Amino acid sequence: MVNVDKRNKLEQEFFSYRVSKDNKVFIYWHEKMVKILVGKESEKFLKRIESTSSSKEIQLIMAKATGNFKRGNEKR
Repeated sequence: MVNVDKRNKLEQEFFSYRVSKDNKVFIYWHEKMVKILVGKESEKFLKRIESTSSSKEIQLIMAKATGNFKRGNEKR
C-alpha cells in the first residue's frame, strides 16, 4: 500500500459508492457516476469492501474498479 499512493491522494476520499436493490454497484468520483458494476463483478467488489476496514484501502479498491477512466481533461 505504501508504494501505491505516494502522493496521498486516496486520503482525500474522491470515490464513493451506492448499492441498489438488485445488487448493482454505482461508483462515483466527485459525486459523478463513473462506473456501474453488475453480476459477479459487483459481488466480488462488495466482498472486498466488506473485508476491508481502512478507508484508504476502500478508496484504492474503488479506484481499481473504475479502471483508467481519467484522461486529464475532466471538469469538476
